[in-house]
Amino acid sequence: MSDHLPPPPVTAPPPAPAVDLWDAVDDLCAWLDANRPVEGREGLLLRILKLSEEVGEVAEAVIGATGQNPRKGTTHTWDDVRSELCDVAVTALVALRTLTPDAREVFARHLARVTHRSLGAPRPDPSDG
Repeated sequence: MSDHLPPPPVTAPPPAPAVDLWDAVDDLCAWLDANRPVEGREGLLLRILKLSEEVGEVAEAVIGATGQNPRKGTTHTWDDVRSELCDVAVTALVALRTLTPDAREVFARHLARVTHRSLGAPRPDPSDG
């Protein structure tokens, strides 16, 4: 009889809780509006400029994941890159929502145009979903 126990079974992490994308965007936009230090046009422009900061963080993560800075070496993982890309997407959607309360419809129409232009796919009716 062996004194070695078998390794514990590998289990998948629990699924992430379901979050409605546009409800979350609305909530984030409202939270930011309630806590913004700069109002008016400047506040709007700063919210849009936040995208540049987030894109820079994607670049930093890619450079870190590939070890392209010899002074620093490998400082990030591809999980970091994925996370930063999500930050870009969320920031862009919040910026869009800041510009229009119809962000969901504006985005759906734009996505239909891009899909049609790129794939030649039929344009879905944004009001269907």
